[in-house]
Amino acid sequence: MLNEIKKELINLEQIHDIKILYAVESGSRAWGFESTDSDWDVRFIYIHRKNWYLEIDEKKDSMETILPNDIDLAGWEMRKALKLFRKSNPPMLEWLQSPIVYLENDSTAKQLRELSKIYFSPRSCMHHYLSMASGNYQNYLQKDIVRLKKYFYALRPVLACDWIRAHNSMPPVKFQELLETQIDDAQLKGEIENLLKRKMQGDELKEEPRIQILNEFLEEKLNFYNHYVKDVERNEQANTEKLNILFRETLERVWE
Repeated sequence: MLNEIKKELINLEQIHDIKILYAVESGSRAWGFESTDSDWDVRFIYIHRKNWYLEIDEKKDSMETILPNDIDLAGWEMRKALKLFRKSNPPMLEWLQSPIVYLENDSTAKQLRELSKIYFSPRSCMHHYLSMASGNYQNYLQKDIVRLKKYFYALRPVLACDWIRAHNSMPPVKFQELLETQIDDAQLKGEIENLLKRKMQGDELKEEPRIQILNEFLEEKLNFYNHYVKDVERNEQANTEKLNILFRETLERVWE
């Protein structure tokens, strides 16, 4: 599949006359709780030729395509990616830490990783993860019979909030690392590990009775962070000029 994904990325470069700077896996495979039939969620950053940026009309700054071989391709044009990075956009920051990298043909991603220490906003990221956890919990885990796999989509962002609170930094992408470092309760951890094992062995984790210990944990955490996040200080707007310089240097370098 790695070769297939690389072939599709090269094909995109040729069709759209772009350079893909960085391409990674996102979603459940990167997080470490994919099922045997999970799609491949490939996310990438790309840049156009210089003349593309010298026209007065705004143009599409992203691309998405779903291929028949379960490859979901989605990318952001570099200026869009940098604007989101400036806002401490968690998906963007997660891409930079993904454990599954398909392409890294330029130093741009490395430079962004170094700059992320400056642009990281605990408040912005906590809001994102809290919203994700709340949405999944409220929409899928409140009834007596629930979709078990949705526990992971509520647990991971809650544990990400725990990490941010403890370390004031972007949380690890891997769910297992969050689980090992943020949960001490042996019974709770055992319940989650059992569910994780079932999912990765191919169990579709469809509808079953809700797991009360997980619901109680999530309820407590969501209540806590809904109040806690209000007191997290806002970051001052980070220096845009550093990103302007990075953009200009990348544009010159990759098309020279």
